[in-house]
Amino acid sequence: MEYKLGVCIDGTPLPSAEDVVARLNAFRALRGYVNPQQGPMAAALPHVSDGYRVFYKTLVLDEKHLAPLEKEFVWLALLCLAGEMGAHHLKLFLDHGGTDAQTEAAFRIAGWVAGVRTYEFASANWQNHFPRVNARQAYRNAGLTLMGGLDGVPLEWAFLAMLSAHTGGKSKWGVQAALEICYAHQVSEVKMAEAMSVALWPCGANCFHDAAGVWLDLIRSGQVQATPPFQAWAELPDQDGSVSGFHQKF
Repeated sequence: MEYKLGVCIDGTPLPSAEDVVARLNAFRALRGYVNPQQGPMAAALPHVSDGYRVFYKTLVLDEKHLAPLEKEFVWLALLCLAGEMGAHHLKLFLDHGGTDAQTEAAFRIAGWVAGVRTYEFASANWQNHFPRVNARQAYRNAGLTLMGGLDGVPLEWAFLAMLSAHTGGKSKWGVQAALEICYAHQVSEVKMAEAMSVALWPCGANCFHDAAGVWLDLIRSGQVQATPPFQAWAELPDQDGSVSGFHQKF
C-alpha cells in the first residue's frame, strides 16, 4: 500500500517517518528514554506530542519549590503507593544522594497512606460509637508517631510525601488529613501545591482535581488559614466545572 502524508483537521500536515523519529529522539534527549504512548502521538497527534514534551519538562523536570532530593523523595513515596515503576525517578533519587534509610522511610509513608481506608471506614461508620476518638485526629497522631525521627528525612519531607501519595491514591479523606497536618506544622503552601501536582503525571489529572477541591473546601470553611494568594483562589466563585447558565438553557 502506498503511503501518502495526510493532514489534521486544522490543515497541519501529518508527520513523515523522519519527523516521527526526530520528535521521539528529541524527547529521548530530554528525558533519557521514550514511552510507548509517545509513538502514536508523534505519528498522528503532533500538537499533543509537542505539548506533552513541554508539559513534562515544566511539571517534572524544572526546579520550582522542592529541592532535588526532597522532590525525588516525594516521587519515591508516590510511585510506591501508585504501583508505578518510575525507573527514571529511582535513578534521580540515587543520583541526588538518596540513602537506604530514606528509601525505607518512603516505603513506610507509602504503606501508611495505603492503610488510610481503615481510618476512613471508622470515620464514616464508627464515629458515633467512639465519640471521644476522632478518627481523623487519630490518623494524624499515628502518622506523627510513624514519621517521627526518620533517619535523613525532615518531617516536612514526610508530610509532603504523605500529601502527594494521598493525592495519587485519590482518598479525599486522606488528602484532608495530610493538608491539615501540613498546615499545623507550617509547611509552605507552594511546596504543598508542587507535591500534589506531580501526582497527576503517574495517577491522572483527576486526582489533582479532586485533591485541590478538598483544599478549596478547607480554606473556604476556615479550617486552615491560607496565605493571600491561596485565599484569593478560594474566594473565586463557580469552581465546580459547570458552565454558567447551562442548566437554565437545558
